[in-house]
Amino acid sequence: MSIKLSVAHLLGLASILTATTIAGSTTVKAAEMACVPTPMSQATIASPNKSGVPVSKKVSKNTLVDVASANGSFKTLTAALKAAGLVDTLKGPGPFTVFAPTDAAFAKLPKGTVETLLKPENKAQLVKILTYHVVSGEVLSTTLKSGKVKTVEGDTVNVLVQKSGVTINKSKLTAVDIKASNGVIHVIDTVLMPSAR
Repeated sequence: MSIKLSVAHLLGLASILTATTIAGSTTVKAAEMACVPTPMSQATIASPNKSGVPVSKKVSKNTLVDVASANGSFKTLTAALKAAGLVDTLKGPGPFTVFAPTDAAFAKLPKGTVETLLKPENKAQLVKILTYHVVSGEVLSTTLKSGKVKTVEGDTVNVLVQKSGVTINKSKLTAVDIKASNGVIHVIDTVLMPSAR
């Protein structure tokens, strides 16, 4: 545990904390992020550090799909997983690492893109995009290194670890190490698009 914490601090990553204000005083404690059903923006704040990327240390008994479904920030992702027929796969034993785009990340796509992808005739394209966000095995933030990482889709993503934070292609990690029973979620602010081949 102490080794993970020291590595996390070297990477400039933070702990997920909740803040509760009672009669003008603020109490800060570790959050159980994987079990929090509220949006991440409401449920967490980052402890002071260089990158401000929240880190969850709570292991959930729920699967990756359960954790995403319980969090209000992943409504579009959850709908997309259902439309793509990937729910059962991501409820399976895994383990998997999911770079999970928030609803705000999906909202950055050109107007009508999400609606088009969710149509049954575009299922193959949707599966390609979603599996590009998944890596086989559990990859915690403390073990992320700069370089290319192969996704379940077959193409690679480019990971860049810096003191200022971590990016996957051009997407920034906004929260990391949200643990599920069958893997881990890292939250990203932009949808990743695989290369056309």
